[in-house]
Amino acid sequence: QVQLVESGGGSVQAGGSLRLSCAASGRDMTINLMGWYRQAPGEQRELVATITRTGDTNYADSAKDRFTISRDNAENTVYLQMNSLRSEDTAVYYCKAISTFQNRGGKYQYWGQGTQVTVSS
Repeated sequence: QVQLVESGGGSVQAGGSLRLSCAASGRDMTINLMGWYRQAPGEQRELVATITRTGDTNYADSAKDRFTISRDNAENTVYLQMNSLRSEDTAVYYCKAISTFQNRGGKYQYWGQGTQVTVSS
């Protein structure tokens, strides 16, 4: 099993910045993709950004001009730098990982428990 530990959430004024981190741990693990999703109250969980092990990225339209996703493969950590935050960015942000293992077939998807981001105007 993969454990994802998120940090960096909090409260910030509109126009400010936050940097989210998510560290993954597991035995004989290779993480192929990591990403960030968010869910506002009463809303569906939605993609924010993903990044593959080779560095290919995918962003939601609302994030692509303001947010940057990056990885440290050696540390199995993904980051989300969020700039120019707006009230509509307020949500619980969840880390996602898709992993393979040295002696197991298939791919496995894991979620963190979420970190709250609140942006006030």
